[in-house]
Amino acid sequence: MCKQNENVTNPANTAADSKEFLTFRLGGNEYGIDIQHVIQLRGYGNVTAIANAPKHIKGIINLNDGLVQINDLRTQLNLGDPIYNEFTVVIILTISEKVFGFVVDSVADVIQFTEEQVRPMPSFDALGDTGLFAGIGKNDNRVVVLFDAVKLMLDSVLPSDAEFYSQTL
Repeated sequence: MCKQNENVTNPANTAADSKEFLTFRLGGNEYGIDIQHVIQLRGYGNVTAIANAPKHIKGIINLNDGLVQINDLRTQLNLGDPIYNEFTVVIILTISEKVFGFVVDSVADVIQFTEEQVRPMPSFDALGDTGLFAGIGKNDNRVVVLFDAVKLMLDSVLPSDAEFYSQTL
């Protein structure tokens, strides 16, 4: 008999103490972001470059008559040079009515983690700052580094805009 993965697929485990995360790949690693912030997935293309923008800001796109900044997450996190191909995806997120797009290598799936399955992110500096991450989700043999969507968005804007956005979130 095939054992069902109770933590991911069993509807009985959709209690209020669990969250769903969209998982994606950057390099050889798997990351996730709270699915409640995701409004669209789209192929990479038709991005209008902006002169003199930081390297991780790929440009802007027109989305529903609004302009959306597109950042390459691999470049932003210093994970090597991106390779754009048929698997490259732009994840469009919304946070407090602000909309941003992030280029990732590929999207994997949606996974559910209970509170017990999400561990704190280890601290890599003396101040205990975990940076852009909310924690690490662990389910069976799968380990997913989970982004804090608000911190990711704040890290993605130009420094001159960061104070404005941090006050409006």
